[in-house]
Amino acid sequence: MKTRRLGSSDLDVTVLGFGAWAVGGGQWEFAWGPQDDAASIAAIRRALDRGVNWIDTAAVYGLGHSEEVVARALEGVARRPYVFTKCSMVWDERGKIGRSLRADSVRRECEASLRRLRVDAIDLYQIHWPVQDPAEMDEGWSTLAALKQEGKVRFVGVSNYDCEQLRRACDVAPVTSVQPRYSLLHRDVEQDLLPYCREDGIGVIAYSPMGAGLLTGKMTRARVEAFPEDDWRRRNPDFQEPRLSRNLALQDLLGRIGARHGTTAAAAAVAWTLLHPAVTGAIVGARSAEQVDGFVAAADLALTNEDVGEIERFLLENP
Repeated sequence: MKTRRLGSSDLDVTVLGFGAWAVGGGQWEFAWGPQDDAASIAAIRRALDRGVNWIDTAAVYGLGHSEEVVARALEGVARRPYVFTKCSMVWDERGKIGRSLRADSVRRECEASLRRLRVDAIDLYQIHWPVQDPAEMDEGWSTLAALKQEGKVRFVGVSNYDCEQLRRACDVAPVTSVQPRYSLLHRDVEQDLLPYCREDGIGVIAYSPMGAGLLTGKMTRARVEAFPEDDWRRRNPDFQEPRLSRNLALQDLLGRIGARHGTTAAAAAVAWTLLHPAVTGAIVGARSAEQVDGFVAAADLALTNEDVGEIERFLLENP
């Protein structure tokens, strides 16, 4: 699988990375419903077998469980992938989630992630979400920079930052990468954030390129209605009317485009995200080995001008 250099780091990452959000399992605030650990491990190993060389997780996914599953999946793997994780989303003994970028909190999170992942250093440590207090934002980012100096993490980045927050972070310490939501359903970062990153050489790893499953070719109205009670997508407007009908129609279009290339709607959706010159790679989640096989073709899928034009016309006619 082809690779691209991640920002100012020395990491050459494949254009697709494995996203371990759903791997965290069910029964927490932002769960995707129940998930079998054995299926998660099989999905991670299939992704590695297909050439993916990085995994993106976070401490909060499953309240630590995702990181533990990633560690289990990597047991005995000869060519270990890069492992990226995140801090700032913390939880109490009742599982209630909050945010903190205080130095002592970030350090506790880092030590806990190192222990759960069973690694000596985290390849890319990211602030998962910003906080409202600018001084606390600076404190957290300065702490990540210190952890890098201490060798506990190799590189540091941010997630879900807007342009102003990213500029502020850059004034404190260099930012290796930013992780924004980016797909055909959510393109707002094209206006400011992506051009800024491209100009300043900041890596971009896009999450939810398949719209949290809406653009996979497998989503149906019946499936949405049958989401488990603890699936966060039940509360997401993208999965509710009036957006749902439009999004399912877009999925159908991507399915036709994918079929022209002998592949899937999922691959077409992710390949579109990779077309933007600022994007280094896309984080693609999977809950089974079969789902991995459905999207890996995106790495080599060359969408034509006709394909892109057809997508743009649909979006103009269905804003």
